[in-house]
Amino acid sequence: MSTLTAWAQSQPLLAGAAGVLLVAVVALLLRPLRKTPAAVAVASLAAMACTAYSADTSWRFAEHRLGMTSDVERAAMFAAAELALFSCALMARQNLRSPQGTPGTPGVLVWVITGVQVIPAYSESGIVGGTVRAVVGPVLAALLWHLAMGIELRHATPGAASQSLPALLARELRERLLSRLGLAVRDRSAEQITRDRWTVKAVGLAARLAEMKPDARGRTRVARRLSVAVGKAQAGASEEQRTKLLELLAARRHAESLATIDLPSPWQDTPEDAEDTEDAPASPSVPPFPNPVPPGARLLPVVARPAAPAPAEQDVEDTPEDDPDADVGPPPEPPLMTTADVADHYGIKPSTARNWVAAGRIPVHSKDVNGRNLFHPNDLPNFHVGVPV
Repeated sequence: MSTLTAWAQSQPLLAGAAGVLLVAVVALLLRPLRKTPAAVAVASLAAMACTAYSADTSWRFAEHRLGMTSDVERAAMFAAAELALFSCALMARQNLRSPQGTPGTPGVLVWVITGVQVIPAYSESGIVGGTVRAVVGPVLAALLWHLAMGIELRHATPGAASQSLPALLARELRERLLSRLGLAVRDRSAEQITRDRWTVKAVGLAARLAEMKPDARGRTRVARRLSVAVGKAQAGASEEQRTKLLELLAARRHAESLATIDLPSPWQDTPEDAEDTEDAPASPSVPPFPNPVPPGARLLPVVARPAAPAPAEQDVEDTPEDDPDADVGPPPEPPLMTTADVADHYGIKPSTARNWVAAGRIPVHSKDVNGRNLFHPNDLPNFHVGVPV
């Protein structure tokens, strides 16, 4: 850094321009701090410090390995590399505020520039010193930038997670590792996790022991391991654990019956499905009523003639049953009809009856508790040769 100080003293104008540029970058980064969490602000400042540490490594590398003896040339190289890193970090931060919530290409470029900046660290200080310079400098700076952007995303949108490819791969690997270790089910105590793990192991040992012959080699050892597994699963002390053990063992033992179990065909409607679709909405194409009457023909209405009154007998006393004025009460209401009954009444299919109902040609009286249509027999229209009167 003494070289940098000497260069600043010898080139005051250029040093002043670099200082103004650095202040402008810092001001741009600190402008939204009023709405930024403290953790993001501290991580951003730490990332800038690590970036300065990486800049010192790049400054030495440019002189010793690239042959850049001019301070102006090295300053230009330093400014180009560090400004590229800053701009990529800022663009990635801006992309996190988009609806996609991913850093995108700028986030990838941050890691690419970080990988390139690791090379000068090992070139200047070897394996041990280069590792320290690489970790404390570019690697830690990139990690802090990444964490700061992630913290800000979760602060702005609680429960949000990064959708970048590395983040997706990391979450997927984490879930698979937890599933492999038997920790996929959350909200369990350590004791319950141990019980479940030994329960699964006991089921496997029991199935293995059942397949072994009585005089098979190693049967005693398998039986002993099964006894230990059942004891650690605490199936004898816990009713819930014992039930789980027996259910898993029954499923394992009768797994072969899955090949011959009777299952309904998914391509045929079951009686329950046919009943549920009895009053389904009609299709847009409603079949018309059959009309065998030639065009221009006129149908005459059928008028029922009243029956002739029976001759009165003078010698028979009027009884309450024969009295026409006697109050015998209203006739009983006929039972309501379903869609299937209406279809049988007209000799048509239930689907055709539903289409006629949807077209308004058959009035609906009411609906049952399940929402199916009910029809009153007196409301059904009369038909002459298939044509409603």
